Amino acid sequence: MGKVKLIECPRDAMQGIRDFIPTNEKVQYIQSLLRCGFDTIDFGSFVSPKAIPQMKDTAEVLGKLDLSTTRSKLLAIVANVRGAQDASQFKEIDYLGYPFSISENFQMRNTHKTIAESVEVLQEILNIADQSGKEVVAYLSMGFGNPYGDPWNVEIVGEWTEKLSAMGVKILSLSDTIGSSTPDIIDYLFSNLIPEYPEIEFGAHLHTVPSRWHEKIDAAYKAGCRRFDGAIQGFGGCPMAKDELTGNMPSEKMLSYFTSARAETNIKMTSFESAYNEASKIFNAYH
Repeated sequence: MGKVKLIECPRDAMQGIRDFIPTNEKVQYIQSLLRCGFDTIDFGSFVSPKAIPQMKDTAEVLGKLDLSTTRSKLLAIVANVRGAQDASQFKEIDYLGYPFSISENFQMRNTHKTIAESVEVLQEILNIADQSGKEVVAYLSMGFGNPYGDPWNVEIVGEWTEKLSAMGVKILSLSDTIGSSTPDIIDYLFSNLIPEYPEIEFGAHLHTVPSRWHEKIDAAYKAGCRRFDGAIQGFGGCPMAKDELTGNMPSEKMLSYFTSARAETNIKMTSFESAYNEASKIFNAYH
């Protein structure tokens, strides 16, 4: 039993699609998600349009959303200080999400910065969020290992958690960027970190192949995690993942798990079914 926060990530699902999804179709889809009862919608990103062309209309999408009846909060991903400054201008945005990688290679590929530079950027983003009344969600990307041979072990994850906590990070999502996590490591990390850092809300941003979703969610939930990212039908995921079957954690699978676990999600199932159908339409048309 217990209450869980479900974060739906249409931004993650859409960002890798080559064909540009028209702004109004993005708005229609995100609007359907806002009716479902998700805690948060990761709806867009303020990053260079050259880096992620699909997200170049994030501000325009935001301006067209009707937020008058939703309780869902909005999260925008930012990759640098300028993106944080841009996103912080919008009162509708509650969270600034920053991908902080403990893999030097991935940090360079993702934000063209070293880990040391990324620490400075995150500190500035925390300051900007503080001044603009927003919160920061830090994603510990490559949190379960990496394909580059960069150093990784559970101690390194613990050390970075300690550093980020000292910087003032209050929401930390462990990100399984390439789908490499195993139930034992998921269990070990969450069951050790959650009691050690009670001031931090830990989340699970897990990528998975279709056959592995249940064991990953099960391990995280039983280890005390109560914040979960997903995307309807598992669309998206990291383009760095070499396995084309590796995608986002499917939201409908998480819902079935939490229903059987009798956890409270606040999701309205009829609205979710409607959003599921919208997802089918948009992702089958653009892929």
